[in-house]
Amino acid sequence: MAIPSISELSVLKALWRQQPLSAREIHDQVEEELGWSFSSTRKTLERMLDKGSVRLSVRHGVQVYEAALEKVGTLAAFAHDFGKRVMEMDAPLPVNMFTGSKLVDENELAQLERMLHDWPADQGEAE
Repeated sequence: MAIPSISELSVLKALWRQQPLSAREIHDQVEEELGWSFSSTRKTLERMLDKGSVRLSVRHGVQVYEAALEKVGTLAAFAHDFGKRVMEMDAPLPVNMFTGSKLVDENELAQLERMLHDWPADQGEAE
């Protein structure tokens, strides 16, 4: 799985909280965090469409976006990448570092723990 950039992750988090959303609604949710213009949000959404990270549809005459990447799997890939590349750890990250997260509930936390623990040794290494 390709790891989303930090800005793409911000867009995905907005969509995981509520979807579908228009480009303007996404921008309103990420603007303060990312500090960028609406055109930057549009360009990021276009790039994410090309990568298959989001899906586009039309509802009531408005283009809206939905996350195409599943939340827990994406977070597991991101955490695995961080542990491996940044922290130079061979063992999975301890799941307690995610406790208290507003992004995942208890069931998702348990799923994340399983995914990180069972991560294949070579998955994501060549990406």
